[in-house]
Amino acid sequence: MPFNYKILKTSTFRLAAIYLAVFAFSVGAILAYVFWNTAGLLERQTDATIRAEIQALADQYRLRGLPGIVETIQRRSGERGGGIYLLANAAGRRVAGNLEAVPPEAIDEAGWIDFPLDIKVGNEKQRRSARAFHADLAGEYELVVGRDVQELRQFRDIIARTLYWALGFAVVLGLGGGWLTSRNFLRRVDAITDASRKIMGGNLASRMPVSGTSDEMDKLARSLNEMLDQIERLMTGMKEVSSNVAHDLKTPLTRLRARVESALRSDDKEEFRAALDKTIEESDRLLQTFNALLSIARAEAGQSRDTMQAIDAHDIVEDVAELYAPIAEEAGGTLTVTAATDLNVLADRQLLSQALSNLVDNALKYGVTAQQPAPRIAIEGRREGPSVVIMVSDQGLGIASEDRTRVVNRFVRLDESRSKEGNGLGLSLVAGVMKLHGGALILEDNAPGLRAKLVLPLHTV
Repeated sequence: MPFNYKILKTSTFRLAAIYLAVFAFSVGAILAYVFWNTAGLLERQTDATIRAEIQALADQYRLRGLPGIVETIQRRSGERGGGIYLLANAAGRRVAGNLEAVPPEAIDEAGWIDFPLDIKVGNEKQRRSARAFHADLAGEYELVVGRDVQELRQFRDIIARTLYWALGFAVVLGLGGGWLTSRNFLRRVDAITDASRKIMGGNLASRMPVSGTSDEMDKLARSLNEMLDQIERLMTGMKEVSSNVAHDLKTPLTRLRARVESALRSDDKEEFRAALDKTIEESDRLLQTFNALLSIARAEAGQSRDTMQAIDAHDIVEDVAELYAPIAEEAGGTLTVTAATDLNVLADRQLLSQALSNLVDNALKYGVTAQQPAPRIAIEGRREGPSVVIMVSDQGLGIASEDRTRVVNRFVRLDESRSKEGNGLGLSLVAGVMKLHGGALILEDNAPGLRAKLVLPLHTV
């Protein structure tokens, strides 16, 4: 499989590389500390032992003279443990110890020395590493005390190699993990890019792929898909609105044109006046339709959010009831109100009043039946948990459950309402106002009739 160099340019790989550098530095620091506390500790202990022996032999020489130090060196030279001892005179000849001569490294000056040591193992000689301290004694004697550190150096080398390999493996595994992560990330980004190109090419039904892992990429893909769903709904709504506007406005415009043509053919002034009156009436209905469409568009676009303020919905309920109660009584019906106080919401007073007025107006129009020609309307406002609910109930024919979702779309009029005056935009406006306020319009069966509920978030100061 060819190497994909695009992976090196991804932010995931760069982040992985940065993390790897920090991780490698941290691991290196930890391994160095481990090395210092193992091999380093052993070497420091060896140096401390040699230094203590040098001090002890110097004390022997000062207290007991040459015989005392010679005796001590001879005794210690015969012990096992890798100790190296040499007492030499001014001519460099050995007086006591298991070292043949002063190492060349110790000729120039006193102090610590590292030198090779040849020892006999069986019939063969082996070269090993030694570390010693060279000191000058009074009387022109030289003292060399050390240790065979071959095993110690080998152990140190093993630890060093192990630490190097561990750091190398960490770097390789980090690079491999970063490459794999970047490759998977790039594959998912490419999938989202391909889906975006399909959508830009006109396939609005295409959606971003979701892997099902619920990670941040899935969250992004789901958010984009929700946005695309909303765009598709808006596009479909625009098409439906365009079609419905053309269909619903064609008839009144045709009637208006026919009425004007008929009046022009006649010389009767009364017919002229009647034609003008009808034209004005028809124009008002068309203006109402366009104003309703504009109000819905503004509400759905959120253009009225700046005018929102904390209000008590109880006052709006009372005002709307006071406005429509005489109309209900004139029709021989009743309008009752039951509204609690402190129905605090954050709302645009005018839009919320218009939404409630639309519901009451619909109840007056469609909340009657042949058996009950007088409207019976009830308005209720109350709190339900974190929400304020305003309900408008009637006892008419109601709306079938399968039509309750469709009836809030623009220009949708059920067969039962075709004989009534209207443009099919009332509930659409109510739904738009609720969307603007973060609430919902819920249509329920009132058994009999319809119960329309405005659900708004309760506003707390």
